[in-house]
Amino acid sequence: MSKTKFLIPILAIAGFLGLSSVFVVDEREKALVLQFGQIRAVKEEPGLSFKIPFIQEVVRYDDRILSLDTDTIEVTPSDDRRLVVDAFARFRIADVVQFRQAVGVGGLRVAEDRLSSILNAQIREVLGADQVTSDTILSEDRRGLMRRIQAAAQRSAAGLGLDVIDVRLKQTNLPEQNLEATFARMRAEREREATDEIARGNEAAQRVRALADRTVTETMSDAERQAQVIRGEADAERNAIFAEAFGADPEFFAFYRSLEAYEKSLKGDNSSMVMTPDSEFFDYLRSGSAPE
Repeated sequence: MSKTKFLIPILAIAGFLGLSSVFVVDEREKALVLQFGQIRAVKEEPGLSFKIPFIQEVVRYDDRILSLDTDTIEVTPSDDRRLVVDAFARFRIADVVQFRQAVGVGGLRVAEDRLSSILNAQIREVLGADQVTSDTILSEDRRGLMRRIQAAAQRSAAGLGLDVIDVRLKQTNLPEQNLEATFARMRAEREREATDEIARGNEAAQRVRALADRTVTETMSDAERQAQVIRGEADAERNAIFAEAFGADPEFFAFYRSLEAYEKSLKGDNSSMVMTPDSEFFDYLRSGSAPE
């Protein structure tokens, strides 16, 4: 009974020491075994590992690709047109030993602060370089600029044990105080272009109307000239017919002309004529034969 009384605590202590000496490294992380703050072992492969209880400790670091959003900063390209820029980066811990030595106990928080400073410095340097204008930053050439920022940040972050995989510019806008002035210039430019377009449209419309009016005038003049020619030819032909008819039978022609005169002068129900009874106008009405 007395042996059992001492055996149970011993087994409990042994079990506790055994469990304290075992740790598991996940596939998504890397681990360092520290002894009094000094690195004793690096565990990068997932699985079961061992350490000395109470003397050694395990510090774990994320082995996945991490993201970082930078603070918004103002940059001044070579054309002196200030822009508000922010970016985000993808990175991972490449060398866990160098990472520990660089950031100490601060861990990932300190690393992110330093990486953010590196990115902001490289963004200002690349975007503020010669031959880099605001139009370049806002065009398709920004891809090349982002690659330059990523390469420069990679070189600087290597001392932290970090691998900068990608850098992207999220925002490239004008500062708030400059937006209204820029919008006003854009509105004025668009209004000027609209005024020019309207003026050119009015000018073109006037040319079209003038051409149409000239075409109408020429067409009417030509039609009137042709009508006058046709009327002249018709009158000539009519006169020729009358002359020929008069020459063939003057008496019948005089009778026909008198009938036309009767028809035109005696129209209507209340036609009145004041003439002398012996007027030649009634020669064909007084007798059935023509006057001698």
